[in-house]
Amino acid sequence: MKLGLIGNGAIARYVMGALEDTGHEIGSLLLRPERVAELAAEGSSIPSMVSSVSAIPSDLDLIVECAGHQALRQYGAEILRRGLNLVTVSIGALADRDLEDELTRAAQDGGARLLLASGAIGALDALRSAKVGDLARVRYVGRKPPHGWLGSPAESHLDLNNIGPEAQTHYAGSARRAALEYPKNANVSAAVALAGLGFDQTEVELIADPSISENIHEIHAEGEFGAFSFRISGRALSDNPRSSALAAMSVVSRVAQEAQPIRF
Repeated sequence: MKLGLIGNGAIARYVMGALEDTGHEIGSLLLRPERVAELAAEGSSIPSMVSSVSAIPSDLDLIVECAGHQALRQYGAEILRRGLNLVTVSIGALADRDLEDELTRAAQDGGARLLLASGAIGALDALRSAKVGDLARVRYVGRKPPHGWLGSPAESHLDLNNIGPEAQTHYAGSARRAALEYPKNANVSAAVALAGLGFDQTEVELIADPSISENIHEIHAEGEFGAFSFRISGRALSDNPRSSALAAMSVVSRVAQEAQPIRF
């Protein structure tokens, strides 16, 4: 496929390399104007670097957003209205009801789809299946080393630099409030919410744990189907310790699905 990419950070660079390695073509980059100028000066090989949705070439098969919540807010609706399908990993932005409504209307108006990459979590297929029956309870637990919560509201609840030996919870509440209050950490809890009971019924607990060195994500679900628990210990991308490797991989996987005649 011929793809457009939004962003040029660690996840975007990983996605670009992986997609090109599997035979896809990056036909356009959508970036801030100053970043377009910087890459042009560096001699980028991307044939089309643009700073507005209107300038995106019309021959692209798919747009892939790798630039965060603000990029989805800024560009998402206009891309969908143009009739271009859009893959995003910024699922947490959909906790904003107004944005979700705007993107839904834009997709309907343009005859396009907003495709959600699963991000840094798994087991969402089981959760979606369980939702068909009576899904009674879904709880997401996110654990990070204390330094992983720096720059988040956790700083107002805990002394992250002197937390002591015990793990401490700094948030317990709904997935919607978690996504709105912790936007830099929102995508996993939002993915769990959208696959299962929704933003308001999904329980979230966020924990600073000095005994771990990697980010740990857990899903616990109960319902008519029975019960399951899922746990993943995630590593970061090698060139950015704040970017999940699995989140980047999930974007590549989501794009690959669109190119397959047989797919999950």
